[in-house]
Amino acid sequence: MTDNESKTPTNFIKQIIEEDRKNGKNDGCVQTRFPPEPNGYLHIGHAKAICLNFGIAEETKGLCNLRFDDTNPEKEEQEYVDSIKEDVRWLGFDWNDREYFASDYFRQLYEYAVQLIRDGRAYVCDLNAEEIREYRGTLTEPGRESPYRDRSVEENLDLFERMGSGEFPDGSRTLRAKIDMTSGNINMRDPVVYRIQRSSHHRTGDEWCIYPMYDYAHCASDSIEKITHSLCTLEFEDHRPLYDWFLDQLGIFHSQQIEFARLNLSYTVLSKRKLLRLVQEGHVPGWDDPRMPTLSGIRRRGVPPEAVREFCDRIGVAKADSTVDLSLLEFCVRDYLNKHALRVMAVLRPLKVVITNYPERQTEELEAVNNPEDPDAGKRKVPFSRELYIERDDFMEDPPKKFFRLAPGREVRLRYAYFITCTDVIKDENGEISALHCTYDPATRGGDSPDGRKVKATLHWVSAEHAVDGEVRLYENLFTGEDPDDAPAEKDFLSNLNPDSLQVLRSCRLEPSLKGAEAGTRYQFERLGYFCVDPDSSHENPVFNRTVTLRDTWAKIQKGKK
Repeated sequence: MTDNESKTPTNFIKQIIEEDRKNGKNDGCVQTRFPPEPNGYLHIGHAKAICLNFGIAEETKGLCNLRFDDTNPEKEEQEYVDSIKEDVRWLGFDWNDREYFASDYFRQLYEYAVQLIRDGRAYVCDLNAEEIREYRGTLTEPGRESPYRDRSVEENLDLFERMGSGEFPDGSRTLRAKIDMTSGNINMRDPVVYRIQRSSHHRTGDEWCIYPMYDYAHCASDSIEKITHSLCTLEFEDHRPLYDWFLDQLGIFHSQQIEFARLNLSYTVLSKRKLLRLVQEGHVPGWDDPRMPTLSGIRRRGVPPEAVREFCDRIGVAKADSTVDLSLLEFCVRDYLNKHALRVMAVLRPLKVVITNYPERQTEELEAVNNPEDPDAGKRKVPFSRELYIERDDFMEDPPKKFFRLAPGREVRLRYAYFITCTDVIKDENGEISALHCTYDPATRGGDSPDGRKVKATLHWVSAEHAVDGEVRLYENLFTGEDPDDAPAEKDFLSNLNPDSLQVLRSCRLEPSLKGAEAGTRYQFERLGYFCVDPDSSHENPVFNRTVTLRDTWAKIQKGKK
């Protein structure tokens, strides 16, 4: 994908919907839905589905429902429901009064199942789960019919009612659709419609002891809500015949299922099962860890929702699976923050500088630009004094040829301040550099020399007297390989965990404007990258997460393709 192509993605789904509207299908109305299962936190892959469903509804002046497909009470919790709603709102979408749950329809779904039984399209089966799998056959061999397939309608109605009343043990019976055990599509080989499961539901409590299977509940819920276009990822393509079969047999509103390629992202896992393992096994402290691809995680890291939406626009909607380079997401984040984040100065690994010819106990305020990309951002004052902090990496006692920053006898510019020259290196009893002595040129106030002399480096700095102590967390990719699942046969994706994915710096020095910075506020630390205030921050000691570096990997990749 070239950079130009990424800015003008094709969207075959929009083309289908536009053609439907032009032909007057569904009276020209468009109704979509975002139907998450409340069994985990949403991730960046879900953002693509959210933007697609809500975006199409916005563009066509249609409607988009938020529906929770809560048919498996063993894995579903209210915590997940609340987090999903927060994530959708964070992305900038609102479902207004159209918040639904598959559990809202449990009674109607039950009645639909009774209708299938009456029509001879469903039967109660006594095979257990292992036996059902055995009878189903394989991709190359047809299945075998259940010995209970030819029960009478009356017997099936009686048994199904008794299933619902709790007469039978869990797993002892199921309701199955009667379709075709020889079908080449294994999903059509008499799939289970209802199972007995005594689990308390997060909304209906213990009202039900039988629950509908996802494939059945999903299409029926779409129909009940009059969803015109049911958009789902490619793994459901083989399920579409079953989706259509249920709706056709029931004779109810027939939503149109359309599949699109799910998002695959380099250096990232997007499997709910694997993300759950990362949390439960303690590889990360929670779903909102900034290294996680969950929306709560990337929000905490400082990724703005506008960047996520731009990313989803750029990758487009395709019919075939592919992997998107993580650097494109980082590019979108960097592009947005470059225009909107305030610039500040922070020193992550401080080295003290004493300006020996600067008056003791004197402080002056220098003017600094808040954001050169935004004329309305204005300017701020930063204090300057005799003792400063610079980055330890910005000094070398014996520098190589291409090192242009501070060194003994060398002159550099301090951002918004003065030219300084290193005159002496102070070391401790272990021979480690503890401070630098420098002189400054008072004529260079503001960072320019009146005599026109040039320097090759400009350094950021913080006044030692006025500095705010802070903690900075430097995040890298959670996995070392582009494809975390590419692991040796005897290992799994966890073998690719990056041991250096988090580095915590607790002795950072920040300019005083950052004292009391509010959680979620994003900044550019000059020369270092973009950072966001973490919820762990206190008023006195802010904590910052690195959102993204200044290095534009995506632009480099695109340049290499030309």
